[in-house]
Amino acid sequence: MVALLAVVIFMALFVIPAHSTSRKVTENLTKKQASTSATGFRVSLKHVDSERNLTGFQRLQRGIKRGRHRLQRLSAMVLASKSQNSEVVESPVNAGNGEYLMELAIGTPPSTFSAILDTGSDLVWTQCSPCTQCFQQSTPIFDPKQSSTFSKLSCSSHLCNALPSSTCSDGCEYFYSYGDYSSTQGLLATETFTFGDSKSQVPVPNIGFGCGEDNEGDGFTQGAGLVGLGRGPLSLVSQLKEPKFSYCLTSIGDSKTSSLLMGSLANLNSTASSSDTIITTPLVKNPSQPSFYYLTLQGISVGGKHLPIDKDTFALQDDGSGGVIIDSGTTITYLEQKAFDALKDEFISQTDLPVDTSGSEGLDLCFQLPSSSSSSDQTVRIPKLVFHFNGADLEFPPENYMLSDPDLGVLCLAMGASSGMSILGNFQQQNTLVVYDLAKESLSFVPTQCDQL
Repeated sequence: MVALLAVVIFMALFVIPAHSTSRKVTENLTKKQASTSATGFRVSLKHVDSERNLTGFQRLQRGIKRGRHRLQRLSAMVLASKSQNSEVVESPVNAGNGEYLMELAIGTPPSTFSAILDTGSDLVWTQCSPCTQCFQQSTPIFDPKQSSTFSKLSCSSHLCNALPSSTCSDGCEYFYSYGDYSSTQGLLATETFTFGDSKSQVPVPNIGFGCGEDNEGDGFTQGAGLVGLGRGPLSLVSQLKEPKFSYCLTSIGDSKTSSLLMGSLANLNSTASSSDTIITTPLVKNPSQPSFYYLTLQGISVGGKHLPIDKDTFALQDDGSGGVIIDSGTTITYLEQKAFDALKDEFISQTDLPVDTSGSEGLDLCFQLPSSSSSSDQTVRIPKLVFHFNGADLEFPPENYMLSDPDLGVLCLAMGASSGMSILGNFQQQNTLVVYDLAKESLSFVPTQCDQL
């Protein structure tokens, strides 16, 4: 089983699938339907590199560099959970950073800023004045003295008790660290947050957040803070008590906006034109890493051939290691080394192109394109890729796992190897509505043209 890729010099990748499942564009969610309601709202997202004059391949390369640091942080978290019996007590390490920014406002009157969206951590925070240590940001630093709705949280509050590290002085003081040695420190407080655009704004009072007066490191310079969408009590999702949220990420090769949908707007019934387009699999909890969204990956097929991967390769272990998480903040998918090796070997076997051995692209597997690839009728056959999740077979469109650069003359597999856990990255989630249903403990994938959502 193969898919045809037409490689055009003017585009990163132009795809002509052969015998692939029809990807129906969801038309039921019109812009009118997407207007704000009392139980949900919509926020525009933009890629952190969207304003840079880069090709899709260059954005992928930059994302991979960031993703490797994030992967190291996630691995550090796993190692920390495995050494719980250590006599040395350390502050928990969080994932941090991310690939998408969301616009929001804080305070009364509202002060607008951009924040990194992160499904791999919980705390919502922004830089606050007076700063003892703050990084540069494009918008004014939030001044709590100028807001009539700012309120410090007491040390006895449930959100203060949910912090991984806190002290009690002038209210609840937090410290939240990330694996690249970035950190934020300040007061835990509540504020009114405003979501949506100028035409449909939704103010939400009493959101607990970190008012960071000491923010160190270079992991957050794209925005002015971070919005955690993890499963813990500090996250925006938990605080809103909305049972559903979803996002739809546009192609990495363009600058069109992506979307985050909360509450009623994330309802599958309003987005899917047919139940045949919905792929649903259970969400799994890991007590050692309660913020992450784990999935059960049972196997992988390449070109219709099931890879010889041991059934325990992707299993979540009793000590909290292993498993597969879905993450919006990691660019490409990372698989346990043995599984990736099997995947790589099968792609080489089934792809009729020479392997590029230069290693200059920053990816583990690239192929050399034919010299005539600039021709509009040049096609490349690549095998289909299917992830077999618990109860759901997710077939990726070719543009969600292969990307070319005609200038470099390469076609690359946008995946890599990991150790400790596997991650389903955002490149594989392009043009897919990803719906988190926390009431049903399930995750759904709906093929969607995200710029038309």
